[in-house]
Amino acid sequence: MYFIYSILLALGFLIMSPLFLLRREKYASGFKERLGHYPAFTHDERPVIWLHCVSVGETNAARPLVDAIRENFAGHRLVISTTTQTGQELARTIFKEKADAVVYFPFDFKFSVRRALKTYRPSVVLLMETEIWPRFIREANHSGARIAIVNGRLSNRSASRYSLIGFFISRIFSTIDLALMQGTGDAQRIASLGMPVGHINVTGNIKFDIKNTESEQAITDILAGRFDLPGERTLIIAASTHEPEERSFLEAWCSIANGAVPVRPRLMIVPRHPERFDAIAKLVESFRSDPACEWRDYTFARRSEDESVPDKTADVILLDSIGELRAAYPLAEIVFVGGSLIPHGGQSVLEPAAAGKAVITGPYTHNFTDAIAVFRNNNALIELPASTAAADEIFTTLCDLLENGELRNELGRNAKAVMTANSGATRNTIARLEELLKAGR
Repeated sequence: MYFIYSILLALGFLIMSPLFLLRREKYASGFKERLGHYPAFTHDERPVIWLHCVSVGETNAARPLVDAIRENFAGHRLVISTTTQTGQELARTIFKEKADAVVYFPFDFKFSVRRALKTYRPSVVLLMETEIWPRFIREANHSGARIAIVNGRLSNRSASRYSLIGFFISRIFSTIDLALMQGTGDAQRIASLGMPVGHINVTGNIKFDIKNTESEQAITDILAGRFDLPGERTLIIAASTHEPEERSFLEAWCSIANGAVPVRPRLMIVPRHPERFDAIAKLVESFRSDPACEWRDYTFARRSEDESVPDKTADVILLDSIGELRAAYPLAEIVFVGGSLIPHGGQSVLEPAAAGKAVITGPYTHNFTDAIAVFRNNNALIELPASTAAADEIFTTLCDLLENGELRNELGRNAKAVMTANSGATRNTIARLEELLKAGR
């Protein structure tokens, strides 16, 4: 099976090769490292922990875990890897004083994986949120490293896909020493795919333990000063949006700005993927002439552009930066979490909830089923219904929240209470990892 996997991986690599050339900035970033050519790493007597995150979301989620590892396992060295360029940029920023190395994860070929493992020689490998790379897991196991999934989640959709190659997946899972899953549903699904039940523990979601850092507060202050936030006008954030959610939100917001509420709110749009920043800027600029736009006199500012006086009154703000969304949440009163108006499955609601904001999602949140259920059961968010008229649903919901300050405050209080009640996953994770980290195989 590994031979067939390697052939399929090589074919996929060849198919993707034009993208490596045409979009070097995104797809070829860290190419040399991903082929296994890493900077020299001088070893000492301390064992190495390798923590792998995929992108920005997993890197942000890893913050409390990294702090806990540094506090509880000071005798270990820490290597952190990411797959995406944006994740790498964020990891190098927030972990530069905490990690001994921040690198790109190798392509899952035998030669590149072996080079990576030979360079860093980890005694323990931690994979954030069920990041499964068969060759890496196999070679890490053969090298003597112990392997754990941390903050694991597995949606019904992902489990169904994995079940199509169930025999292969069960072989991979048999080499993983520990699976620390976010919820009981995640645990049941990974067990159904062959993970030994004795290796599975439910430890909760580490993201419930997130706290604002000093560096994030500094960014909050910068955003507040530049854009005069929060100010007298309510700020609405459309966070981690996907195509075509930005257009639906713009349409709803323009209708609100046309006099639907006494005080016109401000809108901050934060696309999920940086490669769409310019496209969304063009959308905002051109939407004034769209027939669906009911108020065309709005002003627009981009975070990436030089600061100017009009920024302080800009009606629509595009936060086209990496790693600043969490710092923007304290400045808002209402937050829509994207990826949820489409069948993508949603992005995490936990960061705005931790900031005590009124949170809105769309109907498609299957990536975070257990967490959403907790918020739903505690009246801690609003879920929009599935509809072909998404802009109308957004308009109605936003008007209700803008006109009812007590409802906004209640949702925010409930969201923060949910975060407090469900904290402790980092502590649980460290407790389960303790023996794994202390002793090699």
